[in-house]
Amino acid sequence: MSTPGRAAMTALDLAGEVRSGRRTAVAALEDCLAAIAADDPEVHAFNHVMVDEARAAASSVDRKVMAGDDAGPLGGVPVALKDNLCTRGVPTTCSSRILDGWLPPYDATVVTSLRAAGAVLIGKTNLDEFAMGSSTENSAFGPSRNPLDLSRVPGGSSGGSAAAVAAGFAPLALGSDTGGSIRQPAALCGVVGVKPTYGLVSRFGLIAFASSLDQIGPLATTVADAALLLDVIAGHDPLDSTCLSGQLPAARAKLDGGVDGIRVGVVTELATAEGIAPDVSARLREAAEALANAGAKVDEVSVPAAVYGLSAYYVIAPAEASSNLARYDGVRYGLRVPAEDIGSMYGATRAAGFGAEVKRRIMLGTYALSAGYYDAYYGQAQRVRTLIIRDFESAYESYDVLLGPTAPTTAFRLGAKTADPLAMYLSDVCTIASNLAGHPAMSVPFGTGDDGLPVGVQVLAPALGETVMFQVAAAVEAVAPPRTPPKQGIEAR
Repeated sequence: MSTPGRAAMTALDLAGEVRSGRRTAVAALEDCLAAIAADDPEVHAFNHVMVDEARAAASSVDRKVMAGDDAGPLGGVPVALKDNLCTRGVPTTCSSRILDGWLPPYDATVVTSLRAAGAVLIGKTNLDEFAMGSSTENSAFGPSRNPLDLSRVPGGSSGGSAAAVAAGFAPLALGSDTGGSIRQPAALCGVVGVKPTYGLVSRFGLIAFASSLDQIGPLATTVADAALLLDVIAGHDPLDSTCLSGQLPAARAKLDGGVDGIRVGVVTELATAEGIAPDVSARLREAAEALANAGAKVDEVSVPAAVYGLSAYYVIAPAEASSNLARYDGVRYGLRVPAEDIGSMYGATRAAGFGAEVKRRIMLGTYALSAGYYDAYYGQAQRVRTLIIRDFESAYESYDVLLGPTAPTTAFRLGAKTADPLAMYLSDVCTIASNLAGHPAMSVPFGTGDDGLPVGVQVLAPALGETVMFQVAAAVEAVAPPRTPPKQGIEAR
């Protein structure tokens, strides 16, 4: 790294240092900005760095501390935001040309929550265009790179957020997860990534991809940091009609509870899914054995319908995207390509503004929703979704949490799958089922593959099971083998 050890302090530690006055928020921010300036030209984690806004926020935190006021649970902690989260007056692009020049007139609810908690918002991170992809190579602004090996992808679609945390550009980041877009890049970059229960976190201000699947969640270097961030952003929001109310789980409630007596089921269909590499399978077995040695009751469990998750997802998600992306027409905001009439303008604007993968999914979704095909495709996919939900519910009658791999392989090389969409889609084969079910799941780093790059183990839980999920994830983290940074990344400098 350009600044060795800069990422060693956790968000929890940094917030404590700032609150105590032992370190200023401004100093912490300047360390992050220096790291970004030194290494982000190669990594490309960010589309936009909010230098002036961040400095003003950090100074405000320091004034609160000096006055003896509460700086908040994230006081002085820099946080990166995926560039599909609306930030008032700051470019929000979804990494698409179609939103060229758009400045949102409002903040997403999670952004408001972060500001209230004292976080210092440092910038907007790169993503696959409209969150459609598994490698962050579909961005209109160029790909992000894995900071552990610059020849590899960081995963996607929240690859910029995962790369920012892995590179030490920010201790925390937010991403969105529609079919694995937080967990898969977390696994490939060696950080913690969480998809919460659907409705636990408000989606107001998240630019929609597939509304019944999208969820916002944290990326962090530790399980405890991820729990801290999730507790800050979770909660009912009247601006989001799908947001849950009532008693909600606390991610940090039992982080030190251990796993004695907890029932853990290793999901056969995930452990043996298509394309799972032997080194990933080995790490999964080792994680399961380590949990058993720590007192958990570990066994294999079948979730039969999970094998159909990928097929159902790639009907449901494109169908919802087809509907959601119809609003980008060149009339009200963003890119407009002049033409002789309004119909031609629509076509020219969308042709120029959307990338190839977005166009592919819009066409797939439009076809699946068309007359004569709706029941055969979209209706059938929704019936499969119901089967997946029922099979997970059956598994959770016997197990508190489930375990599986996060991604089939370690980080693959840039360009390796861009010519084969199906191969790229298979990158999410282990993560999609949780989105279809609406259940929480998270990726925890657990050792490395044969190439020295990180492997992620996935902990899954029933709806609103975040407390036990984090409890088990903390235990997985505690027994994980140490990771030596590979020689190809920025850490090797």
